[in-house]
Parts: sequence; C-alpha cells; structure tokens
Amino acid sequence: MNGCMKTGKPQISVLMAVYEPRMDWLKEQLLSLNAQTYPNLKLYIRDDCSPAVPFEEIQSCVQDCIRAFPYEIRRNEENLGSNGTFERLTQEAEGDCFAYCDQDDVWLPEKLEVLEKTITGSGALLVCSDMHIIDSNGDQTADSITKVRRHHKFMSGKGLAKDLLVSNFVTGCTMLVQAAMAKAAIPFCPYMVHDHYIALWCAERGEVISLPQQLVNYRLHAGNQTNLMAGVKDKASYGKVRIDLMLARMQWLKDYFPCSKELKQTINDALVWARARKQNWEHHGGTRLVWKYRRFSILPSVSEMVLKYVPDSLFMKTIQLARKNYI
Repeated sequence: MNGCMKTGKPQISVLMAVYEPRMDWLKEQLLSLNAQTYPNLKLYIRDDCSPAVPFEEIQSCVQDCIRAFPYEIRRNEENLGSNGTFERLTQEAEGDCFAYCDQDDVWLPEKLEVLEKTITGSGALLVCSDMHIIDSNGDQTADSITKVRRHHKFMSGKGLAKDLLVSNFVTGCTMLVQAAMAKAAIPFCPYMVHDHYIALWCAERGEVISLPQQLVNYRLHAGNQTNLMAGVKDKASYGKVRIDLMLARMQWLKDYFPCSKELKQTINDALVWARARKQNWEHHGGTRLVWKYRRFSILPSVSEMVLKYVPDSLFMKTIQLARKNYI
C-alpha cells in the first residue's frame, strides 16, 4: 500500500462496490482510477461475497493496478446488495469528499480534479457530470446519457429535492459528495438506489450542481442494475418493479426522511399518487387521483390507464419501445 503525499488538497475517498466482476472491465476501471490527476486520493473496495470470482483474484488485480495512492479492500461477511455495500463503505471511509465507483466504467483522468474544483469553489453539497456511453467492447455509442435516456434532464441549484423524489439525474459514478453529507444520510432508503437517495438528501439541504462535461465512459450492457425497465417481464412484474417499489419508497420517505414541512407535504401527495397507481393497475379504482397528481410523472400516470387493459404480448412490445428510448 503506497503512502499518500501531503498536498494540502482535500482528501477524496473513492468507494467501490464489487460483485462478480468481469476482470478485464475491472482492470480498465482500476487503471483509470490510478491515472486520476487529482493528487490526494484513497480507494476503499468491498466485494459483496462474489460466488464465482475468487476474492484473491480481485485483490491481485487491485494490487497490480493501484500504485498511485493507498487503498483498503475487504469482503462482506454476507451478501448485502449494492445499496448495502455502498452504505457500509460510506460508514467506514474517511476523507473530505466521497466519489462512488462502479466496477465496469472508465473514468477520464481529469474527472476528480474537475469535480473537486467545482464542489470546493461553489460550496455545493454534491456535484455530478454527464457521461460518454460505451458498449461492452469499449466503443463509444453516444456522447451523453441524455442520448440514450430520453427523460434524463440535468438540473442545478437549490431546492431540487421535490424534483428528485421520483426520477434521478445524478448518476453515482459521476458524483462527488461532501463526506459529512453522505454519512449523515445513513441509513440509505432501501427502495432507492444509493446515488438517488444521497442526491435527494443533499438537495433538501443545499446546492446540487450538474456539469455538462463528460467525465466518465459509462458502460451500458445487459447486466446494468439501472437499465431502463430492468426486471419487467410482464404486467405482473411491472406492477412489482415500477409501482409497488415507488409506493414503498414514498411510504419510507414519509416515515423516515427528515425534511422541511413543504417537502413533507409533497411526499404526502406523492404517496397518494403512488397508492392510486397501484389501485388503478389492479383495477380497483384510483384513476381520478392518478390523473390529479400526474405531475409527479406524467408518462406512467397516463400510459398505465391504458396499458392495464392490454394483453401481455402487446404490453411487452410497449416496454421494448421504452427500453430502446423511443418513448
């Protein structure tokens, strides 16, 4: 383990969760971390009990690739999932800012230097950026996440929590967050991906900034956890993945998320909307309330009123159009 030079710069800790990594992709990611131009880094890695990839192989890869700064690598005692693993990393890491890292992307060398300059100069609680999109072979397929996710709209400023309740514009591998804020957000909401919840936490408490620069080569492939309509195989699974999960999220936020009176009312309204979506999908009413609160997400609000009547075959054709970014 290498020593860390005294640079006078805030320490950025990179938090990486690993599970069943494809080793060539993991090596690319690690080498891109090692090539970062920012001078004060530490890497924390946790393997989430990968069943087929030996922990010793992951350790060896890290040892071979990371030479520019210190690192710690551990293995979970039991499988925690990505949210649980990132929460554990957030608890144990030290430093001034945290950068969350996947196992299959490639970071541009200046990524952390640009993000740190922005967060330090602005006083923002969290900054994020755009991304290049690459495929399984590493070839660029798009020059922005907005080209492959039609509804992804970057935002900057204060008072953005209401905009983050349902949809997220902060992709975890692009964000830098003040460490104290990330630690204060624990426990993470179990019904939100870690980056989404941290973004919501920060947005309720201060400024969030989105940069237009592409600072990551984001690898989109079949195994991505956040693929569009991931887990949807038929109408029943759509209800569980897209409707029940949203209902559970809003109930958890209502019960546990500390926030202003204004946001609490917005969460209450979103909970009414989420319950009505479930009633509508199960043909138990709710249509009027779904329409009334359609502002939370107009496309599912409107489309579910129709799609609940169509057969699974036609329903899945619609889902395929959504996955291809056509709707």
